[in-house]
Amino acid sequence: MADVMQFDLVSPERKLASQTATSVQIPGVEGDLTAMPNHSAFLTTLRPGIVTVENGSDKTEYFVTGGFAEISEAGTSVLAEKAMAKSDLTSELLDEVLEAAEAALENAEEDNKIAAALRVNDVRFLKDQLGL
Repeated sequence: MADVMQFDLVSPERKLASQTATSVQIPGVEGDLTAMPNHSAFLTTLRPGIVTVENGSDKTEYFVTGGFAEISEAGTSVLAEKAMAKSDLTSELLDEVLEAAEAALENAEEDNKIAAALRVNDVRFLKDQLGL
């Protein structure tokens, strides 16, 4: 049984991370989850939130606006709409994400309104949680 797995974080702009990890905490649309080495195969969509990568005592955090996570026995890959190091996240950037989410809600067709409203709530919750 392996103690580490491969972790990759990619956005359309660039590859942000490629490293080994002992666990990866993911903000899934259906709820938070933690991927670990030898995890069963799993695919989930992401909500706006923080991806936390741990490797022993080292911890790295990334902000993602959404996307997908693919988990397998060998590793975890996060394909993010937008992503950045949490340390680079500012109140202004989160405000832009919130404004885009609110605009999407306003323009959403009836059968997409619930998903759009959830995204707005997720961004507002994150802003409050991070104090930004």
